[in-house]
Amino acid sequence: MLLCRDIHFNRITQPEYDAKCFLSACGFSNIFLELKFSWIIKLMFAFSCRSAFELWGHGRTHSELRTSLLKYPSENMTPFMQRDSTYRINVYTFNKTLEFADRIKRIDAMEYLPFEGTVSLKSPQHIFCLLEDYGTDPNNIPEHPSYVYFGRWIADGQRELIRSHSVKNRHFIGNTSMDAGLSFIMANHAKVKENDLVFDPFVGTGSLLVACSHFGAYVCGTDIDYNTIHGKGKACRSSRKNQKWRGPDENIRANLRQYGTQRSYLDVMVSDASKPVWRDTVLFDAIITDPPYGIRESTRRTGSHKDITKPPDDFCGESHVPVSMAYHLSDIFTDLLNFSAHHLVKGGRLVYWLPVYRPEYCEEMIPLHPSLRMISNCEQTLSSHTSRRLITMEKIKEPEESDALAHLSDPRFSPYQGHNAFREKYFSGLNKKLGKKKIIHEEVI
Repeated sequence: MLLCRDIHFNRITQPEYDAKCFLSACGFSNIFLELKFSWIIKLMFAFSCRSAFELWGHGRTHSELRTSLLKYPSENMTPFMQRDSTYRINVYTFNKTLEFADRIKRIDAMEYLPFEGTVSLKSPQHIFCLLEDYGTDPNNIPEHPSYVYFGRWIADGQRELIRSHSVKNRHFIGNTSMDAGLSFIMANHAKVKENDLVFDPFVGTGSLLVACSHFGAYVCGTDIDYNTIHGKGKACRSSRKNQKWRGPDENIRANLRQYGTQRSYLDVMVSDASKPVWRDTVLFDAIITDPPYGIRESTRRTGSHKDITKPPDDFCGESHVPVSMAYHLSDIFTDLLNFSAHHLVKGGRLVYWLPVYRPEYCEEMIPLHPSLRMISNCEQTLSSHTSRRLITMEKIKEPEESDALAHLSDPRFSPYQGHNAFREKYFSGLNKKLGKKKIIHEEVI
């Protein structure tokens, strides 16, 4: 079998396939992966998967492809080449566009295959595909393909859902709403399935809840931002043009209603992630989140460095806005892992994004917990100097009292304080880049 994947998600696809098929490491080429047929059905739920094919032949050149196809067992070809059948041959190229005439030449060159059926372009019974791989560098496209494949089309992946769930057409969004494709991939990393209970402690506008509800999971979340949770206030943060205020029905529930998954919506509430409000008996099947980095959304928690004063006796609390203070990234991830260790079922997964400054990145920066096992660590590049890591962890045991002192005996469990300077490093790198552009512009003038 041959799997065609999206190179846009190149660095985070392997763990998604592992999660959907429970695979060990598999051998990838730049774009393709050989698979057993029994895995195909599960892989069709992978959102980074474009299509799957029954591989008949392959080679570095068309001549090698012909030799490979002629060696393919005829008894495997015959059922799809009967005289009373209809078929079509598609030509797919990666990292290069072929003229229509060149595509026809490629198809005509396949005449050595014993097709006896009738060509049908609109509704064929069988679809065959010639795939040419021209590498992944758009600035160095070779004249000839580096590898050629031919096979029978089996099925397409779930990429249509990425288009139908695009945030561009979503009812309620914000300036940090997660991309639909990444949201679905995160849900797959967490092995979200029907009737699971999924929680997002930094829920925002609920993009991750939308993705998880698609799989039939019950979803809930919390966020410290009252206006975001309730869809109130100015719309300047909603990333929509010509809209000054939120509409009356802009909220997370409306998003799930838009996609027909409102039955999976439990609720969301205003809450501080540093002060969990859940009972010890509350257990989630998965915790999926994208914590704030301090770039487009501030990292705040309730509290104050000032002396706490007692409120007046007649204070009722209805209009009270809690005082907030900085919530350092190192504390955010420490609290997130501790919360997950106590509130995940055994075998449940935590999936979250960790922002890093690339020049300083090392494995020791990844937060660890004695009750959680690292499953995968994938990078998504944001700029030349920053990226974020998609971290997937699985609960392997219940937390113990000694875990609170684990950082004293094992430095791996100590919070990495370097995360706290991510905002400053992010903007210092950005300013250097803008400074170089300004110097170049002045030199041109």
